[in-house]
Amino acid sequence: MSSDLHHHDSRGALAAAGAFLFWGIVPVYWKQMQAISPFELIAHRCTWSLIFLLGVLALQRDFGTLRPAFTIPRIFWLNCLSSVLLAANWTIYVWAVNSGHIIESSLGYFLTPLCNVAFGYLFLHERLRRLQWIAIGCAGVGVGFLLLGVGHVPWIALSLATTWASYGILKKKSSLGSLAGLTVETIVLLPLAAAFLLWRAHTGEGALGRVNPLLHVYVLSVGIVTAIPLLLFAYGARRIRLTTLGLLQYLSPSVQFLIGLFVYHEPFDSSRFLAYALIWAGLILYSTDSFLAQRDPTGRPAAG
Repeated sequence: MSSDLHHHDSRGALAAAGAFLFWGIVPVYWKQMQAISPFELIAHRCTWSLIFLLGVLALQRDFGTLRPAFTIPRIFWLNCLSSVLLAANWTIYVWAVNSGHIIESSLGYFLTPLCNVAFGYLFLHERLRRLQWIAIGCAGVGVGFLLLGVGHVPWIALSLATTWASYGILKKKSSLGSLAGLTVETIVLLPLAAAFLLWRAHTGEGALGRVNPLLHVYVLSVGIVTAIPLLLFAYGARRIRLTTLGLLQYLSPSVQFLIGLFVYHEPFDSSRFLAYALIWAGLILYSTDSFLAQRDPTGRPAAG
């Protein structure tokens, strides 16, 4: 029995790691479509993701999981709001990647766990432990160094972190699973996405029919690129401990950071290094606190 459980956990960890690595290298994919408007790319992403997700639900014969979203008003409106946050996060991210801000985008996802903790305190009235406060403080000082040393507010990172953390809070309040939830969100976004694509086609500015064959392949594959890591993540998240999942999530922004630095040679001077070092120190403290808290069988806040 223990051997089967260990095998189950190993497959879950591999699936989750695969999802985060996939998300880490996906900037290279979006970079291939720099010539296309990010708004059009997101419209394609919503449309083709929905088609792919409906196909997965059809294979699983699991359309019944969508019913609560259209019969319970609270769940419907929660998913409407989460779809807006998801679209905002996707749009900011794709624009940032294709505008030469992969490193700052990675910072957004480094900040997300700490943003989750801060939002839990502000909106869910969760009690924070001492290490969590220190971690948030380190991140705050790091953002302050970016403002003073680089001379601008890291709005891309802050926007990505806040939209994704807010999206996570709404997902906690929804009873839908990850696959059903994403399907409902793309259904909600479809009318706007389809209307935008039709308008772009009518004005002759749409990508389909205008770009080269390889770009057509990239555009039409956005649904698969969106859904595959989400399915891997959902599979892994159900089978591994929360602490393991929390540590694996840093794979994605770490790979993005390295791609931005070494593949696309984005600027990263000493001021940025100091700011990122403070944020990374906050993440180390946060991860340490999460590990200690999970080891505490009483569930009490760690000492301090």
